[in-house]
Amino acid sequence: MAKVKVEQLFYYPVKSLRGVSLTSMTLDDFGPAGDRRWMLVDPEGCFVTQREQPRLALIQADLHDGRLVLTLPGEADPVAVEPSDTEQRVRVWRDWVKARFAAGDASERLSRWLDTPVSLVYMPDSSLRPVDHNYSLAERRVSFADGFPFLVTHTASLQALSARAGQDFDMRRFRPNIVVSGGDAFAEDQWRALTIDGLRLDLVKPCSRCVMTTVDPDKGEKAADLQPLRELGRFRRTPDGVMFGVNGIHSGTGGIRVGDWFDVELKEEH
Repeated sequence: MAKVKVEQLFYYPVKSLRGVSLTSMTLDDFGPAGDRRWMLVDPEGCFVTQREQPRLALIQADLHDGRLVLTLPGEADPVAVEPSDTEQRVRVWRDWVKARFAAGDASERLSRWLDTPVSLVYMPDSSLRPVDHNYSLAERRVSFADGFPFLVTHTASLQALSARAGQDFDMRRFRPNIVVSGGDAFAEDQWRALTIDGLRLDLVKPCSRCVMTTVDPDKGEKAADLQPLRELGRFRRTPDGVMFGVNGIHSGTGGIRVGDWFDVELKEEH
C-alpha cells in the first residue's frame, strides 16, 4: 500500500485571516480543532474574505486558552476576543447559520483597519452547518470553512505547478490543513482516503480554486499576473473549476503530527 508523509499542518482560527502552522493537530467534530470557527461578515451578514480584502492575509489570529487573539499590523495592542450572547444568522456561500457576535470592540477595530464596516462572528457548538450530502451520506458538520472540514495538498503538485510557471509558489496560498509528500504530482487525483491509527480521511472531491491563490500571504496583495491561478487554469481546468488539492471528511479518532505517515487508499479503476 502506498504511503504519504505529513510535511505541514495548518489551521485558521478566523476564516481568511493568516493561518497558524502546527506540529500536531487535534481533531474535533468540526475537523481541525479551532479551525474557522470565527469569520468576518459585512452589514448584510455575508462572509468577507481575501477575495475582496486581500489585506486580511496580514492579520495574525491565535487561540490561547480558548480565547481568540488578533494582531493587526501597525497596531501595538493585540485584540483579545470572546463571543457574546448576541446571535445573528450569517451567510457563508449558500448556507445561512446562527452565529454570535464578538464581545467588546474587536469588530470596530477591524472595521477601522480595513476601512470598511465588518463584524466578527463565532460559530457555537449549537450551530449545525452540514457537509453537502452529495459528498457524505453521514450527518457531518463543517465550520465556516468553504465546504469541508479538511483540505489536503501535495508537495509534488506544487513543485510541478511552480516549474510550469517558472516561479516558486508558497503552499500557504492554497490554505491547506494537511500538506503531504510522496508519489507523483497530482497523484492525489486518484486517492480515495488517507488512514492512520483509527483515523480516516475520505477525500471526497477535488478543490476548486479562486483568486485567493493569487494573494501573496506575506504582502496581502493580489499578483498582477494572476499567478498561480492563471497557470493552473492552463492544465487543471475541469467543468467544475480549476483544481488543486482535495477536500476531506474525517471519521474515527486520533490526532495528526508532522512526520506521520498516512496509508493511501486508491480509487477503484473502472
